[in-house]
Amino acid sequence: MPLPFKEVVGGVPEAEPHGQRERAVPPSSFYTTDGVGFQPQESDALVTQSVGIGIVGSGLMGQTYAEIAARHHHNAHLAAVAGGRRAAALAARYGVGCEPSVEHLIGRTDVDAVIITTPEATHLGITRLAAAARKHVLVEKPMAPDVAQCEAMDHACRAAGVVLMVVQSQRFRGVNRRAKRLLDEGAIGALWQVRCCSLIPLEATLDVVRERPWMSGTGNGGTFLSQTVHSFDLLRWLAGSEAQRIFAFSRAYGDHALSDLSTMAQVEFASGVMAQLWASYEMPGMGLPQSRFRFQLVGEKGALDFDGYSSLDLVQDGAAVRVWEQQPFDALDPLDPVRLESFTAQNQAFVDAVVNGTRPPVTAEDGRAAVELCQAALQSARTGDVVRLPLGVLNLEF
Repeated sequence: MPLPFKEVVGGVPEAEPHGQRERAVPPSSFYTTDGVGFQPQESDALVTQSVGIGIVGSGLMGQTYAEIAARHHHNAHLAAVAGGRRAAALAARYGVGCEPSVEHLIGRTDVDAVIITTPEATHLGITRLAAAARKHVLVEKPMAPDVAQCEAMDHACRAAGVVLMVVQSQRFRGVNRRAKRLLDEGAIGALWQVRCCSLIPLEATLDVVRERPWMSGTGNGGTFLSQTVHSFDLLRWLAGSEAQRIFAFSRAYGDHALSDLSTMAQVEFASGVMAQLWASYEMPGMGLPQSRFRFQLVGEKGALDFDGYSSLDLVQDGAAVRVWEQQPFDALDPLDPVRLESFTAQNQAFVDAVVNGTRPPVTAEDGRAAVELCQAALQSARTGDVVRLPLGVLNLEF
C-alpha cells in the first residue's frame, strides 16, 4: 500500500486519501542489515512463520503496538497483552488473551517476542525474564534509566541469543529518513555541523506528566530522559560517528516541580562533526514554529533543514528546495494512520530481524549511546565540566 504522501522536488507532496486502507505499512526496505550481531542458535528457530507478539503495557504505546501487531504486520501477529489498567480492554479489542502478569505472558508458548512499553525502571527486569525464556525483545525508549542497566540488558539478550531492539521511531519517520538518505548520498557533501531544536510547550509537557506520573518517580529518568534520548539518538545517527565530548547547561524555569526541562549542549563527534542541542519542554504558549523536532545540517556543499513533524528543505547554491512534506497527525491518537507509519516501519524491522536472524536497525548499542549522552549532559551540567565519552558504567541520579 502506498504511503499517504509523495516525495517531491520543488513542490508540496500531493496527499493520497487514506480511504479503506488496511495497512499503513511502508515496506521494510527503509533500513539495511549487515548480519552482524545477533546470531540465532539452532534451538531459537521459530516453530511458525508468523511471530507471536506479546505486549507488556497498555498505555498509548501499548495501544499503538497492539494495533500494528494485530492489523499491519507481515509475518507477525498479536498473541497476548499484560500490564496496566487498560490491558483487559485492549486485549478484548483484538480478541487476544490478557495475562495477569508479565511472567504469564512470557511463559505463553505462542509468544515468540515481547514489546516492552512500561516505565524504563522496569525494562531490565522484564528483559531478563524474556531473555531467560528465549523471547526476542523490542523495548521502548529510553532503553533504561542508566548505562549500567542498558549494558545488563544487552548482556542478557546476547547470552540467550535473542534479538534486542530499542525503539527510536524518529529514525523511521519520512522526513528524517529522507534527510538521512540525502546526507548518505552526498547531497551536501561531508557533514560539518548539526543543530537540533526540540521545543515543546509547557502545558503539553504537564499534560503528559499528569497522564504518566511514574515518569518522575524513583528510578525513572523523568521528562528529560524520556524526550532527550530522541534528540541525542538522531544527532548520533546523522553524524554517523560516536560522541567524544559534551558540555551542557540544564535547568528548569517556572513554578512547577519538574527538573531539567531546558537544556543546551555542545557535542563533538569523533568524525569532527560539531553539534548543538537546544531542548526545552517548558516553552510558553505555542512555542516556536517548526521547532518541535528540527534539525539543521551544514555540509561542505550545502545544507538540510527539516522538522520531523513538517518538512525537509535541501539548500544548494544559495537556493532552498522543498524535498519532502509530512502530513499532519495526532501524536496522541494510537490509531492515527499517518502517525502509525513510522512505528509500523520500525516494528516491521524488528519482526524481520527476528525472522531472518539479522541485526536490527536500532541496536542495544544505539540505545545505550543515547542514554549515555543524556547522562553525560547532566553530569556536565551538574559539575560545570566538559565530559569525555564513553562514560563507562555510571549510575547518575536524574
